Amino acid sequence: MADADPKTAAPSLEAIRARLDGIDAHLLALIDERAGLARKVAEAKAAAGDAGKFGLRPGREAQLLRTLLAKPREAATPSLIVRIWRELIGDSLSRQGPFHLAVFGGKTPARSVEVARMRFGVAPGLVQVAKPEEAIAAAKTPGGVAVLSLASDTPWWGRLLAEPKLRVFAALPCLNAWGPLNALAAAEVTVEPTGRDLTYWVTDAAGPAAAIEEKLSHDGVAAELIADVGGLKLFGLMGFYQPHDDRLARAPGRLTGVIGAAPEPLDA
Repeated sequence: MADADPKTAAPSLEAIRARLDGIDAHLLALIDERAGLARKVAEAKAAAGDAGKFGLRPGREAQLLRTLLAKPREAATPSLIVRIWRELIGDSLSRQGPFHLAVFGGKTPARSVEVARMRFGVAPGLVQVAKPEEAIAAAKTPGGVAVLSLASDTPWWGRLLAEPKLRVFAALPCLNAWGPLNALAAAEVTVEPTGRDLTYWVTDAAGPAAAIEEKLSHDGVAAELIADVGGLKLFGLMGFYQPHDDRLARAPGRLTGVIGAAPEPLDA
C-alpha cells in the first residue's frame, strides 16, 4: 500500500493542539489589548467631563453583532459568537463606569437570571429582587439596568408609562436559538432604530387582543400580543415607532404608550 501524501494527510493531534495553543496566545493578546482600550475610553470620558456616564449603546451593539454574524465562517455558531462578544462588551462597560443589573424574575427567576447573564455577561453586579418596582428603582441609579420577567402576575410594563426616562432597549434572550422571549431590559439609555426592531406598546383597551391588532392593522401597524395582565396589554409592534406616532395616537385605549424598542433576535 502506498504511503499517504504528506500534502493531503490529515494533521496529527499534536499539530492540531500546537495550532490551538498558538491561537489561544493570539486571542489572549487581542483580548488584553481590547480591555486596555476600554480603560482608555474611560480616561477619555473623564477628561471630557463625562466620568461615570453610562456607556451602554444597545443600537450600536446590535449593529456590531449583526455585522459579525454576517461575516463568512466555517464552524463558529451564532451562539458562540454572541456569547463571546457579549462578555467582551459587558466587561468593557464595567470598566467605563457603574454597571449593575436588578432582575425581577417573576415566575421564572432562574431563567430570568440566566438570560440576563447571556445578554450582559458576568462583569456587571447582579441582584435578584422580589418586586418589579425594586428593579425599576435600581434602573434609575447610575449604570442601572432592570431585567423584568414577562412571566408575571404584575403588569409592570404599565409602570414604565410613568417613567419617561426609562426605556425598554433589549428583549431577552437575544437569539431565537436560546429559547422564547422571557424578559425585557430597561434603563435610562437612548434607544435608536437598528433597521430590524420591535417597539413595545402598552394599552388598557378592553376586548380581545385580536380586535386591537386588527384596528392597528388598518393604520398599517403590525402588532402581536405579548402579555395581558390586570387589564393592561403589552404588544410588540413590527418596526421602530416614536412615542408620538400619529398611528398610535389613533389606537384603542385611554391609557396607552410606547415604553421602548429592541432589536429583533439576531438570528431572525
